Amino acid sequence: MFKRIGMALTGAVLSAVLLGSCATASFSKYKGIGRIKQYDIYSEQLPETFDRFRIAFATDFHYESRFTAKRLPNLVRALQSVDADVLILGGDYRGREGGDVEELFKALQQVSTPYGTYAVMGNHERGEADSLARKAMKDSGVKLLEHRVDTLWKGNRFIEICGIRNPFDLKRNGVSPTLALKPEDFVVMVTHTPDYVEDVDISHTDLALAGHTHGGQVSLFKRWTPAGNFSKYGSRFLTGLKHNSQGIPVIISNGLGTSRKDIRLFTPSEVVLVILHCGPEKP
Repeated sequence: MFKRIGMALTGAVLSAVLLGSCATASFSKYKGIGRIKQYDIYSEQLPETFDRFRIAFATDFHYESRFTAKRLPNLVRALQSVDADVLILGGDYRGREGGDVEELFKALQQVSTPYGTYAVMGNHERGEADSLARKAMKDSGVKLLEHRVDTLWKGNRFIEICGIRNPFDLKRNGVSPTLALKPEDFVVMVTHTPDYVEDVDISHTDLALAGHTHGGQVSLFKRWTPAGNFSKYGSRFLTGLKHNSQGIPVIISNGLGTSRKDIRLFTPSEVVLVILHCGPEKP
């Protein structure tokens, strides 16, 4: 069943760019992965060569929490099934009780995409967890974007992938690297927490991807959760497709693992697939 989401207009190109999305979710046949959720994003700014470009997004593994080694092969199969052009990872790789992140990233190497794998760090990447994640990424060829931008080319046209470094430390990271980009370029931003898209000016961003909230882990009607402190904005950026005050769309994933308590209720774990479309949404 399709859920129609209104079109969003962004920043300095309000009259030139149309953004919209349809979201669908299907129960996953891969045990331990609750669903594969698809978003169709439309933009007149997207180069024609990137029409139907497929982005797989996985975040908040907390390996091993509720997301255990037994579920890892099914995650790989789920990610392979979406036939993505690029894989993006949203942070929080190691569980609170520890976990073999080398094993996690070795498994993710099996998900081969034409444009490789990009990642940002989460708030759980501190101390040893940070060092282990960095080493595992380096060994497995994952490109870590920390306040950096990389360019994906198709022929002579391109889109930009931008990653945010520790979005909770605004004193150091409160200036978005997208401000240095051109407003006419199509830019996908990846930030661990969705709060960043409201905390700072992220002009020139066309789509943001985030996690961190786990959908609340326990949620009623996607509006209330006892774990409201996942975001300073309450349920505003709890899950799904939202928009910041600039009208920029942000997709917030429920993620795969769990934090604090190993429980989920009405917040299925998920893999996200984003399909980009050139032009306005078709009626």
